[in-house]
Amino acid sequence: MVQNSPLVGTWSLLTWFNETSEGHRIYPLGKEAEGFISYTPDGFVFVQMVAKNRTLYTVNDPFGGTLEEDLTAIKSQISYSGSYEDKGDHVIHRVKAASCPNWIGTEQIRQVTFDGDSLSLSAVGTRFQGQNVNAYLDWTRADPSSPL
Repeated sequence: MVQNSPLVGTWSLLTWFNETSEGHRIYPLGKEAEGFISYTPDGFVFVQMVAKNRTLYTVNDPFGGTLEEDLTAIKSQISYSGSYEDKGDHVIHRVKAASCPNWIGTEQIRQVTFDGDSLSLSAVGTRFQGQNVNAYLDWTRADPSSPL
């Protein structure tokens, strides 16, 4: 149980970018990406991030898309869930389900910093889109009354 962790709750994505060793910023889901990360008191984490204004399928069926629609859909989002362990300056996400099947069974380690109701997570030296980058994600406490 991690009930006393300051991570507990749901956070809304403000920005996600990856930075190369040359200082170039890459926004994998665009500068207006949206999403949530939720840390539960019983030790689970759920992450869902998506590109803004994703392309719709021609039919309203999650398994009815064409190969092109499926490719566009998978490349415009990232999600995973599992358990987590709060270590203070970093958190360990133990992935049990993920949109990237290679992450299942791995530990995703994120550095943690807080500033009021803002949370920053970072991952140094991670492999993404074919290159080594440092990933930076900024979150704010989610407001359930905010419009979709």
